[in-house]
Amino acid sequence: MNKNQIIFDFQSKDELKDLIERSLTEVIKSNTLNRPKEQELLTREETCELLKVDPSTLWRWTAKGVITAYAIGSRRFYKKEELLESLIQLKSKG
Repeated sequence: MNKNQIIFDFQSKDELKDLIERSLTEVIKSNTLNRPKEQELLTREETCELLKVDPSTLWRWTAKGVITAYAIGSRRFYKKEELLESLIQLKSKG
């Protein structure tokens, strides 16, 4: 069969509707944009290492709302993706 050849297959409205529904369902299920991203949680120590800052700086930035901390019990965690998004680009003068 030639790749550029078109074959017409006659189907009833219901058969065509079912075929389209199944095809769309498969596309939606396989679409990675619909899946929530798995976010890596970092401890305070890991966050300080990532940002190359002292724990007191991390505490100050969290208190000011510059970055967001999440708690589980008495432990604090930071979402790596949010930390990277909170970085701002500095424009160089030149």
